[in-house]
Order: sequence, then structure tokens, then C-alpha cells
Amino acid sequence: AMLCVEDIMTREPYTLGPDHTLLDAAKLMREHHIRHIPVVSSDGAVVGVISHRDVLAASDSRILHGDEPGKEAYVALSAVMTSPVQTVAESTDLRAAAIHLRKQRLGCLPVTREGSIVGIITDSDYLEVAITLMEQLEMGEPEEDL
Repeated sequence: AMLCVEDIMTREPYTLGPDHTLLDAAKLMREHHIRHIPVVSSDGAVVGVISHRDVLAASDSRILHGDEPGKEAYVALSAVMTSPVQTVAESTDLRAAAIHLRKQRLGCLPVTREGSIVGIITDSDYLEVAITLMEQLEMGEPEEDL
């Protein structure tokens, strides 16, 4: 059966608003061990994405370690987020989404339904898929020798 985005996406991902700050993003990433946060407007539309790399690039790394933040920590996400954002539907073919991620060099794709966010898929989700497939291949090998 064809796998689709819905099969591996993280449902109801953590999100922030455009007026939240780099510090808010750093805290959320640290607390939940995540590397990508969709930035969502008050009406539920995905207006941007902030990544762990963006936080590092836009700030002193102190804010990721919970040390005393400098003034750059209070910069609004709207000023540093990647925007506009490419999104996918839940029904998108998993391989097609992977090829798109690779081609566009994206770390994540927010998943939307009728304009509102319902999930997220990231490059690390695909690593999980690869590991599972490799394990299945390895488990399948001995039977072929019989």
C-alpha cells in the first residue's frame, strides 16, 4: 500500500505565533526536543517556520542553553522565520513529499487541511522510516537462504 504523509506525520505539532520571540522558540525546542516550529497566525494559517538552525543563526547560542539571554533573544519570530511556507496535504504520497524536501532542501513540511495546520513531517521522520525499512529488510534475509 502507498504510504502517505498522514502515516508518519506528528499530529498537532507545537506552534508559536509571529509575535512570539526567538527565546520562546528556543525554550519550546529545548523542552520538547524538537527542531522545527510552525508559526501560525491567529486564524490558524501557517505563516512561517522557525528551525533550530534559524535560532542559532539569529542569536547567540546562549539562548538555546538556557543561559542569560541577550537582547537578540527578544526578536519577534516574524522577523526571522522562513516565509512563505511550503505545506503538504495529509494525503500526499510519502515518497513525493520526501523528494520535494530533498530538492528544496527543506527540513520540514507543515501538513495542512483546509488551510489549517494538522501536523508536521520532518527530515528526521524520514530517518525513522529508513531505519524501519532497513530492519524489515534485514529480518527478511534469513528466510531467503532456506
